[in-house]
Amino acid sequence: MSGLLALLDDVAAIAKVAAASVDDVAGMAAKAGSKAAGVVIDDAAVTPKYVHGFEARRELPIIWKITKGSLFNKLVILLPAAMLLNAFAPWLVTPLLMIGGAYLCFEGAEKVFHRLFPHGDPHVEADLDIGDPVHLEETRVRGAIKTDFILSAEIMTIALAAIPASALWIEALTLAIVGIGITAAVYGTVALIVKMDDIGLYMAATARTGFGRVIGTGLVKGMPKLMALLSAVGTLAMLWVGGSIIIHGAEGLGWAWPYDAIHHLAVAAGAVAGDAAAAVEWLVTAGLDGIFGLALGLVLIPAVSRVFVPLVAALRGSRQT
Repeated sequence: MSGLLALLDDVAAIAKVAAASVDDVAGMAAKAGSKAAGVVIDDAAVTPKYVHGFEARRELPIIWKITKGSLFNKLVILLPAAMLLNAFAPWLVTPLLMIGGAYLCFEGAEKVFHRLFPHGDPHVEADLDIGDPVHLEETRVRGAIKTDFILSAEIMTIALAAIPASALWIEALTLAIVGIGITAAVYGTVALIVKMDDIGLYMAATARTGFGRVIGTGLVKGMPKLMALLSAVGTLAMLWVGGSIIIHGAEGLGWAWPYDAIHHLAVAAGAVAGDAAAAVEWLVTAGLDGIFGLALGLVLIPAVSRVFVPLVAALRGSRQT
């Protein structure tokens, strides 16, 4: 009997440890997910363009295909890669984060440049040519999954850097929870966004009250403005997050003056803000990080368009021949 009681006591102790571990995982997942918030906003802002031009009945199936591809990216490819990286080459995490941050700066700056100086893009114009709907759908889904892979890699790397050193299974479970949670949040939001105009049309046509029809009409008219707002927020988030990643990474590698300069300016601004000091410090830091990200991205635009893209095209051409 005493042996059984001892066994039950051991089981209870193990259960307590497991419960504490689950709490730790949940807390770390929430913290890691919040660190990647800027990339998540951009992901949600970018994805709706991939269903542009399709019949309404194909929108949700396309989003579901992209969602499955996103989960495959995160759980099958990126999670094991992140764990191997963390175990055998943790020193690579910061440089990889900075490469991803530079990509975000480039993407954000390119959108700003295109808005200030509109110009035609043959690749975009070709993409807008509907052609064969089945082929177009497959092409759009592949393109969305490729874009998602880059954003997901950034999300998983940011999450990995935010997770305190723990047991291997806890880190892996935390990353899995972050990946699944963010994917569900992003593509659930995207599905709601792309169907909101259909919901509005239905309400405007079938609502039994005038108020309901007004809401439906408002949804239909308001969706283009919401999409424009999402695009702007996504661009700002890319510049802010990308600039912040570069600045913090540079500090970790021993080049601390950009971080120190921004920190001192933020503290000085907060000192004159009274009770709003914390908010002002955050706003100044985020704003300066974004300006840094925009400046870096503008520098990268000619480097990417005139050097990197032609080089990749030449390599692809040589392989095909």
